[in-house]
Amino acid sequence: MAIEHDYFGLVGDYWSERIEYGDQDVEVVLDSDGDGVSLAALDVAATMVGELELLDDQLRNDFVGLLDSASSPVVQFLNVVLDPDLEQAEEIDDAIGRESGDRQIDALRSLTLVRVDLRPDADEPGDAFAEFEYALAPDDTDERLIASIDLDREIVDVRFDG
Repeated sequence: MAIEHDYFGLVGDYWSERIEYGDQDVEVVLDSDGDGVSLAALDVAATMVGELELLDDQLRNDFVGLLDSASSPVVQFLNVVLDPDLEQAEEIDDAIGRESGDRQIDALRSLTLVRVDLRPDADEPGDAFAEFEYALAPDDTDERLIASIDLDREIVDVRFDG
């Protein structure tokens, strides 16, 4: 069964739209079981879409905080994509648009937000309500850094996929 929402319109199992902000073109997907979704959760999802740039900045800052742990998914991701022996090393270098002297920070600031998956049926604290997928040189590499946040915008998971 579908549900009607002011922002998303008629919501069934799947809704998708491309959102542009800054120099990024982000695929935003709402993936839900129409029967298990509340209007309140859809309102939160719509707010997140409207505040995509703010959430993106918050997550990038959180990634910086994860650089302290060598075993963190952020460090694992950066170790792979910043490997000078990587076949796509030149494309990665071209994708890094900043040069502050700290290559890891520059890479994090140069990530492309590729996709945001919203799951309004995951509306309990600690559930992965939204998943943000990042890449460096996304057209040339398969490596992804994925962060999941809950309804309250707290990180519940960060993983490296690649």
